[in-house]
Amino acid sequence: MVDRWDGVRATRDPVRCREQLMAAGRTLFAVYGYAHTSVEDLCAAAHLHVRDFYREFPSREALLVDLYDEVAMGGMRAAEIELSAEGMETCSTEERVRRLFDAYVRVVTRDPQAARVAFVEVLGVSRAMDEHLAAWRSVWVEFLTREAERAAERGHGADGDLTVVVQVLTHSVDELLAHHGRRPRQVPSDWLTSELTRMSLAMIGPGARPGSAA
Repeated sequence: MVDRWDGVRATRDPVRCREQLMAAGRTLFAVYGYAHTSVEDLCAAAHLHVRDFYREFPSREALLVDLYDEVAMGGMRAAEIELSAEGMETCSTEERVRRLFDAYVRVVTRDPQAARVAFVEVLGVSRAMDEHLAAWRSVWVEFLTREAERAAERGHGADGDLTVVVQVLTHSVDELLAHHGRRPRQVPSDWLTSELTRMSLAMIGPGARPGSAA
């Protein structure tokens, strides 16, 4: 597609336009907030026309959803890759949990602006966004339930309904990362990993019984 921009004919690259808008969204939503950033602001930062925005996204919220999904998918992929890493099937439950959270945290906090958008700016935007976050949370509940069940088979156990425990854990992870995203000086990823590991093991229940695999 060819547009006339400032009197110069230039080829419009849809991929490049999308990347520029995603980059603008990460920065402006993180620095000024989603609620205080307009489509015009995004286009100015991306050096694009407003019409270019609407060729790529039906709305400002659609851009926010894609920014969230980018972070969420990266974290999920990192955890899944770590599951197949060497030593994961033979290490202790504590080490397994620590490695999974370490892989996840390092990816989702790698870009501080993306982390703030994904864990802070998405909150309270709309019912549709809340439903999108809930759908992602259900994916993590399934993932963490499998891990909790595996831990129980290896001697760790929680009192009460395992599903409830995992749902509480999932919300706690989101809350801690939101707290991290709100801080003007964000804490190191190693601290987040340690806190999430400690919290998870406390929720899962006591350690392995003597003589059982941990």
